[in-house]
Amino acid sequence: MSNERWKSVDEYLGERLHEKDMILESVLANNRKNDLPTIDVSRTQGEFLRLLVTMTGAKRILEIGTLGGYSTICMAKALPEDGKIITLEANSNHAACASENIRNARFEDRINIRVGDALMTLPELENEQESFDFIFIDADKPNNPHYLEWALKLAQPGATILADNVVRAGEVINDHSTDPRVHGIRTFLDQLANEERIDSTAIQTVGEKGYDGFVIGVVKR
Repeated sequence: MSNERWKSVDEYLGERLHEKDMILESVLANNRKNDLPTIDVSRTQGEFLRLLVTMTGAKRILEIGTLGGYSTICMAKALPEDGKIITLEANSNHAACASENIRNARFEDRINIRVGDALMTLPELENEQESFDFIFIDADKPNNPHYLEWALKLAQPGATILADNVVRAGEVINDHSTDPRVHGIRTFLDQLANEERIDSTAIQTVGEKGYDGFVIGVVKR
């Protein structure tokens, strides 16, 4: 089955299950205008994130990797009035675009963008005694092992941890890969296999973003 068919099915599902969201459409348009890479989550994946936040009752979310804020806004739609997202973005241009998108979506009171290398920002969150009940990891894959370590430090008992792009079109099983992203994911999965603090699984996905997958886990109480 081709990527074109996967894309068509995604479009069909999106049209049947979700009303057109002009805010999210404007986010994607502004991202294109600012030359951001087209690696946002898809519409159905964004709705999946929103539903996960709803189902878990999350109030404090950490996102590692903002890009233009599409996934951030999807999650913010499910937050209660006293909810909060801290999202980390290393690229200042991406962060500026995301800030504009978040302002236009009227979520600036619930979303705080921290600009800078996440491995420098995460210790600051620890020093500020921040903790989170939902953590979404979607940044540079070679650092996923480090992000998992920090996620476990900052997670509340029972927190959900979700990591995107862990299948890499099936390359994750290629132990001879020269792609540092693949090696980062493989090390990340090895960590999860040996980590007693989290109960996790992985799901393969296909769609307009191609063939990939995600890891989802729950921090043990």
